Amino acid sequence: MKKKIVYFILLFSFGITWIWAAIEPLHYADWVLENVLVLLFMILILLTGRMFEFSLFSYVLMTFFMILHVIGSHYTYAEVPWGYTLGEYLGTERNMYDRLVHLLFGLLFVYPVREMSVRIAKTKGFWGYFVPFMIVSSFAGFYEIVEWGAASVVDPEAGVAFLGTQGDIWDAQKDMLLAIVGSFVSLFLVMLVHIIWNKAFYAEFKESFKLSKDDKPMGEVLLEEMMKK
Repeated sequence: MKKKIVYFILLFSFGITWIWAAIEPLHYADWVLENVLVLLFMILILLTGRMFEFSLFSYVLMTFFMILHVIGSHYTYAEVPWGYTLGEYLGTERNMYDRLVHLLFGLLFVYPVREMSVRIAKTKGFWGYFVPFMIVSSFAGFYEIVEWGAASVVDPEAGVAFLGTQGDIWDAQKDMLLAIVGSFVSLFLVMLVHIIWNKAFYAEFKESFKLSKDDKPMGEVLLEEMMKK
């Protein structure tokens, strides 16, 4: 029953934010582009929800990030009002909302990715941290490629709003770096929790580098074995 209440609160919070963001967005074309990703993500979560249920903690993290993304779609990432306030605190005239969201992408999304990695792929020890870190880092780079591809085929004004570089030629690289830093910090905190409360942490970490007794090389060895069968 408690789970259902939390699910309702999360869905309600996201829904209210999305409705608000859909009302007279600053740049409608950019709002559409940003919400294509929202739609795809929501469909994926709903379709896979019965097969793979995340922890409530993961759902909270993902919902919080999606709310921030939807807010950015209403104003465009480069023009969110309190992004300028954040910029002033950091000593720059740049709107820093996009930088914040890229940092939080790594910080918030790496845990759900780790949960999938550990539960589905059965990664453990070192690989339970390294694999989600690489997935999130790769996705941060993939998203920048998607941005470039989308911006190159849509209306120029919408493309500029969607990219939100604000004149910074290294914008994509900085965004990727912040996502990587965010995921590293999040995984480091998760590791600290396991070091403190998981008595088997060090044994599992060490064990994750050992090969199983029935392990064999792949490549030509595996190919030859498959051909024989």
